[in-house]
Amino acid sequence: MLLDADDSQLVLVDYQVRLMPAIHEGPAVLANAVRLAQMAQVLQVPVIATAQNPDKLGPQLPELQAVLDQAGARHLAKMHFSAVPEGLGELLRPPQRKSAGNARSLPRHLQKPAEPQEGRSAVVLAGCEAHVCLLQTALELLQEDFEVWVVTDACGSRTERNRDAAFDRLAGAGCELVSTEMVAFEWLRAASHPAFKAVQALIK
Repeated sequence: MLLDADDSQLVLVDYQVRLMPAIHEGPAVLANAVRLAQMAQVLQVPVIATAQNPDKLGPQLPELQAVLDQAGARHLAKMHFSAVPEGLGELLRPPQRKSAGNARSLPRHLQKPAEPQEGRSAVVLAGCEAHVCLLQTALELLQEDFEVWVVTDACGSRTERNRDAAFDRLAGAGCELVSTEMVAFEWLRAASHPAFKAVQALIK
């Protein structure tokens, strides 16, 4: 199973100014998050960025925020560690279509149930901390029946051990573990893609 750009949404979790200085290999993690957002913009993949308790941890780092603005990202502030209780699932999945006909005109047993609109089922997920907010968000997205692809080189924790423990648990739960370059080339699929050179330039 390969990632499909037309079926993907990118979620970037908590790359905030007061958190990132404490993250193991933080500059490399941030650089890959920026690349993911740039690739999403080029390939028209929707982007959502979350911020944990922004009054305490601050906004997104400026270099990422600039790219998020260019990509037209939606933002979700949260207090739960997982973004799902704060409405992430609703942002990722379109609302249900209303059933046809006037609800008052038919008995309830004759009314057609609301039909879910077709949406993008694959969530490409990256962020910090891998063993807390990212992990809890990923596990709850799995429960919501999304396909979850965790971009390991764009994820971090304060310690390497916590980060790696998160990856072990995520893989065991059914997440696909990928790298930034894997995402890039699977979204492209072929060197003949019109955006190939633009995306290739981002990862060289």
